[in-house]
Amino acid sequence: MSTEDEAAAAAFEPHRRYLVAVAYRMLGSVAEAEDIVQDAFLRWQRADRSTVEDVRPYLAQVVTRLSLDKLKSARARRENYVGTWLPEPIVEDAGATTSSSEGVAHDVSLALMMTLERLSPLERAAFLLHDVFDMDYGEIAGALERSEAAVRQLATRAREHIREQRPRFRPTPESESRLAGAFGTALATGNLQHLTSLLAEDAVLYSDGGGKRRAALNPIFGRDRILRFFEGIATKHDPVEATRPARINGLPGYMMLVDGVWETMALEISGDQVVRLYIVRNPDKLRHVS
Repeated sequence: MSTEDEAAAAAFEPHRRYLVAVAYRMLGSVAEAEDIVQDAFLRWQRADRSTVEDVRPYLAQVVTRLSLDKLKSARARRENYVGTWLPEPIVEDAGATTSSSEGVAHDVSLALMMTLERLSPLERAAFLLHDVFDMDYGEIAGALERSEAAVRQLATRAREHIREQRPRFRPTPESESRLAGAFGTALATGNLQHLTSLLAEDAVLYSDGGGKRRAALNPIFGRDRILRFFEGIATKHDPVEATRPARINGLPGYMMLVDGVWETMALEISGDQVVRLYIVRNPDKLRHVS
């Protein structure tokens, strides 16, 4: 590696994790986010770096433009996706700090990621760069090639959508731990009726098999239907062979071994009940986890 390449890498590497975070929130894919950031690094090597006054905003603009280009093809692929699409899960140790206590800058919860998915690409970028990554509107306008007034409007519209979707009653850490533990015990022992008191009446279950593994093609609405879904899995399909507590995108949840293959289940808790369940079974989305 030449001295010039070493200098480029030394300036870039302190921002890599930040840039992956930007790209992941744009795309919902760990692998694609890492590819985008590597592409940004190659462009950084070729750039006239002497003209760059502030490295991080400059690189964030590069990653945003690359992500927007990628998002166009990604959204087209998702129109033909088999069943419910969920983002690739970020799995941490069960004892990791909850994202809710760290604020929106660290929030990669599946509820937020799915809400971002319903925004236009420009709304998504404007909200993320301003509200999550603290860039000013002028810098974002340069990245999106829009006026500053237009960027403000994009961010405002996105913020309104996201505010509507945020849980109203966040659980205490003690309540969250108790509910997640009880849920895991019910799954591990097959005592599914115990889930009745843990699930909200209007709970929703999302499962993503991507056409590669068995999963519900549409969201399952309501506690009774979710219970029947779990009962069907237990009696007709592959049983859960093992569970391992984990944090999935900042939410309490489990790695589950089913038919010799690991999958993830995240629990979104509001108050003292589980209101959303997110199960990722698509093996293409679990390669980085395995």
